[in-house]
Amino acid sequence: MSTSEQSREPTDGATGEAPAAPPRPSAPPQPCAVDGPAADLRGMTPLSPVGRLAATVDRLSREVRAAQAEAEGRALVELAKGILVARLGCGPAQAARQLAELAEQSRVTPLEFAVDVINQAARDRVSEVTDAFLAATTAVRSTDAGDGADAGEAEAGSAAVRLRAAESGALAADDTQAVADALLEQALRPLGAAAVAIWAAGYDGSLTLAGSAGFSAAEATRWHYVPPDVTTVARCGLTERAGQWFTSLGGTGLPSVGRHQYPDGGRVAVPAGTGGRIHGVLEIVWPAPLAPQPPQVVRQVEALAELCAHTLESYVPPHGAGQEPRIMPDAVELMDLADGLYDPALVLVPHLDAAGHLADFRIQHVNKSFLDPAGRPRAVVGGALLLEAYPMAAGDSELFQNVERVYATGEPFRARRINLTALVDQVPLSAVADISISRHGNAVLLIWRIEDETARLASLLQHAQRLGRIGGFEENLLTGEITWNGQLFDLYGRPQTSTPVPLEELTSHAHPDDAVTIGRFLRTLLHHRRPASAAFRLQRPDGVTRHVRVVAEPVLDTDDRLLVVRGAYQDISAQHWTEVALAATRDQLAHTEQQAIERARLTLQLQHAIMPPAQAPLRVPDLQVAVRYRPAETEQLVGGDWYDAVRLPNGLVLLCVGDVSGHGIEAATSMVVLRNALRGLAVTGAGPGQLLSWLNIVAHYLTGGVTATAVCGLYDPARRTLRWARAGHLPPVLVRGAQAGPLPLVKGMLLGAVAEASYEEDEVQLAAEDTLLMYTDGLIERRDRSVEESLAQLLSTVRPAPDSLDQHLDRLLTYSRSDTDDDTCLVGIRVG
Repeated sequence: MSTSEQSREPTDGATGEAPAAPPRPSAPPQPCAVDGPAADLRGMTPLSPVGRLAATVDRLSREVRAAQAEAEGRALVELAKGILVARLGCGPAQAARQLAELAEQSRVTPLEFAVDVINQAARDRVSEVTDAFLAATTAVRSTDAGDGADAGEAEAGSAAVRLRAAESGALAADDTQAVADALLEQALRPLGAAAVAIWAAGYDGSLTLAGSAGFSAAEATRWHYVPPDVTTVARCGLTERAGQWFTSLGGTGLPSVGRHQYPDGGRVAVPAGTGGRIHGVLEIVWPAPLAPQPPQVVRQVEALAELCAHTLESYVPPHGAGQEPRIMPDAVELMDLADGLYDPALVLVPHLDAAGHLADFRIQHVNKSFLDPAGRPRAVVGGALLLEAYPMAAGDSELFQNVERVYATGEPFRARRINLTALVDQVPLSAVADISISRHGNAVLLIWRIEDETARLASLLQHAQRLGRIGGFEENLLTGEITWNGQLFDLYGRPQTSTPVPLEELTSHAHPDDAVTIGRFLRTLLHHRRPASAAFRLQRPDGVTRHVRVVAEPVLDTDDRLLVVRGAYQDISAQHWTEVALAATRDQLAHTEQQAIERARLTLQLQHAIMPPAQAPLRVPDLQVAVRYRPAETEQLVGGDWYDAVRLPNGLVLLCVGDVSGHGIEAATSMVVLRNALRGLAVTGAGPGQLLSWLNIVAHYLTGGVTATAVCGLYDPARRTLRWARAGHLPPVLVRGAQAGPLPLVKGMLLGAVAEASYEEDEVQLAAEDTLLMYTDGLIERRDRSVEESLAQLLSTVRPAPDSLDQHLDRLLTYSRSDTDDDTCLVGIRVG
């Protein structure tokens, strides 16, 4: 520790007393041992160059020491000023005046008074814990005791004695067993604890019971050693690096020492470490479940763990039966070990700040195989701090945190494919490496193996050749040397110890029908000296025939002489048979498509023959009748929409539209059956409800079980009335003046669903200039909206009505927003 660090340390950890004040600037330190020869040299002849040099060195050394002492004194004075600023709430200038006045009143120098201020402000942690614990104890005792405040003060005094006795006993003990006894008897039993265990952490992550109290001898012997990776209560305190407070051991399910003696008691595991390194764990046992403890008790336990850490620093595990002593290598041996590695390695030692906390790691040694990700030489990295040389280590997969964890716990860490980033001239340079971190004594060995790009690409090439069933070759035509890779031997069905096949003998290993193809390939490659390829059938020794494609290129020298031929074979058997299957499938699809086109053409012709897109107008006095039919845009979707408008023998006009479910020839033929059946049944003079009831029987029994919707109406020109019924179809729309709306719904099930069904009828009185529209759902149906919304869109389109009924129907078809690509039938009448 430097002189500056010694001067700034506020108290002595063992006694809590203030350290002596540093030497005053007016009294410079005496020359060190090296000044002796210099003093002797001062007696030499002044003309001697050696004597003059020694005198100069001696003078400069004294000046440096004096300046250093003066600087340290100023630092202490400034620190005392800061304490006064914080306590008095004044400014720096006022604090300086206050410090000078107090020093003058005390008749001491400002430096000596500054040391007193610092010592009073920086008390040791055990003293702080003692005061807090005494305050809590005094409050409790004053409330519960009947003797008043005197009893509380007496108990508080005894508690202070116990804490100080435990501290003194721990520091004076020569082994951890004595420390455990002192902690339990002096500090922990008053808190209700029944046992204590001090665990020493090994460099491999193991735990050794260094000392215990409150457990039986047999239990301590059974738990004298815990191997790495075994989860216990102490292991939780080691790996979590924070105090673990368990209400009951039985609730955790974790094994630990004394679990049979105290099965339901509370447990506390606190790491014991100094300078960023955890030397062990302090485990405390309560006989009963542990209630939440006040902060004073928590701080007391942490302070006791720090006391244990000082003892564990020098702890050496005893050499027991079946357990070899672990001899840790020193720094020199670890450097030699790192130099013997083929992978880049760094030897790191902890770097502590002025408060004794771990701040960074110093790169003490860089081995000979070191490769910096940024390409820097070893001399640049060696001796630097880890975060200075690699500032991105804090974010590269938590590299620095892992080094810190390994140094603290001793458990090694290994990971594959970690990103290493070096910052060079503010430019991040990344590399991928495998990481290994282990602790050896007080040093950490960091090994990384940067991924070899060449090896990785070679591995990718091998996998690509395997997946693509590709084998490479190279043939030297001058020496006759032929090189095959393993994939090509497998392709030929030959062992890798056999002799490769020359290109000139390729014909003898192929199907006889492919001799011409192979001959053309060899002639282009060897004679014309141009790259060539060919596909042929390879006949292997095991009788298997494979379809193979070979691709090769010639390599010429400076005199255009052919030296080497290199290329690759690819097994395309699967591709060949796939192409054969695809060709057959394409033929089958073409035949099926032709059949579908022919079938759709015949269906469309049948539909147009029965229901042309437009027909001759129906002549009825004082009535205009118009029909429209719009087939589906896709011929394969020929549907079963139909309409009819005919004058019956009794003078009534039959108006109907319908829609058979489905598409294709079946829907078209069913439509023909229903349309013709309804026309024939209408001659009987029955009403629309009865006609739909009979048509339901036809749909159920005579059309192969198809279903359909329909709306049927009988218009009486003499009375200007329309009787109508519906079978699951949308109701007709009545346009009267500027108003438009659907007719009130009447009950009626779709056709063909059941064997017998009845249908309600309704009668509408029409007036002059009224327009009535019947339509199928192909006019309004959309996939993105409901039927109600589509019907509202239709009502806004039908009004106002144009002068001509034909124009009205054409307008409806033009502005239709249907997107289902379905047939559309439209029947309209207008009263004159």
